[in-house]
Amino acid sequence: MSLKGLACSFLFRCELSALSALPLPSSLASRPSLAAAPLSLRSPRHCPLPSPCHCPDLSAPPAPDASARGPALPIVLLAGSTYMEPILHLNMEFNPSDHPRASTIFLSKSQTDVREKRKSLFINHHPPGQIARKYSSCSTIFLDDSTVSQPNLKYTIKCVALAIYYHIKNRDPDGRMLLDIFDENLHPLSKSEVPPDYDKHNPEQKQIYRFVRTLFSAAQLTAECAIVTLVYLERLLTYAEIDICPANWKRIVLGAILLASKVWDDQAVWNVDYCQILKDITVEDMNELERQFLELLQFNINVPSSVYAKYYFDLRSLAEANNLSFPLEPLSRERAHKLEAISRLCEDKYKDLRRPTRKRSASADNLTLPRWSPAILS
Repeated sequence: MSLKGLACSFLFRCELSALSALPLPSSLASRPSLAAAPLSLRSPRHCPLPSPCHCPDLSAPPAPDASARGPALPIVLLAGSTYMEPILHLNMEFNPSDHPRASTIFLSKSQTDVREKRKSLFINHHPPGQIARKYSSCSTIFLDDSTVSQPNLKYTIKCVALAIYYHIKNRDPDGRMLLDIFDENLHPLSKSEVPPDYDKHNPEQKQIYRFVRTLFSAAQLTAECAIVTLVYLERLLTYAEIDICPANWKRIVLGAILLASKVWDDQAVWNVDYCQILKDITVEDMNELERQFLELLQFNINVPSSVYAKYYFDLRSLAEANNLSFPLEPLSRERAHKLEAISRLCEDKYKDLRRPTRKRSASADNLTLPRWSPAILS
């Protein structure tokens, strides 16, 4: 080893020894989740410099009191730098409105109530009631008219209203920041006086459904727009780190519907059109609501098809868990022909795409096909 290499090794070992003796900041020492393995070094025990050498033995544990240092942290040497920096490995959860593998927030918040309902029915020995669900048989097939590409409008709005209800009911008990743009007391949707306890009582599911249904009926929005509205709502709660509560749920839902209608529908509804639906709101207020909503979303209005499909099927799971089943009808001859035509159309569409990627595993020159001969019955 050259003299320069020996000097670098000596400086590295001495710097590492001095770093291990530094006390850990109190803001990090108070976090028990940051405990890690003790500091170790993958180098020889003895210093490569000629003796006598006064470098400390790095294989031994550090001398200072552990209580003064707090839990040890993994030390990572940054390439190309002259210092060493502790890297904190934190588990970051994916945002469900951006990543298709992350579980939706509304479905996880509804699990607690669903388990409590089942537990209460089991303890009190009350049957869940007459289930009007129809099951298919060999002679009859029951299907609903809701698909991922063409959802049922009425039941999709009911499911979205139920998801918003669980968001409000099972919100963070400690309370989060309440933004002024969504506060109904500062920006009322009507001229009627806001009650003093407007932020204390959770709205019922029927009240949320009537509010959403009124907007969708007046603006003639589609069921797909309702699903995108829920995606934007959960993305807002995640990005802005706020909760939806009785004081802000109407304006948050209104902003999500306003944005979803412009992104999804080809002929979007203008902001002034919402002023015709909600008589007491001004265009300036709608413009400011849309602008701040976009800023809180960091202008991320993209909804991948995989995320859309995840929210659709999670809404169906929510409906099934709450006995809100989609209407089932027997499969008629006309609908069977229609489904067969759609299937044939999709098959012809993707046949040309699969053909270039198909590989021949063997030659067809020596391929022999079975020969059929007429049977002779004596």
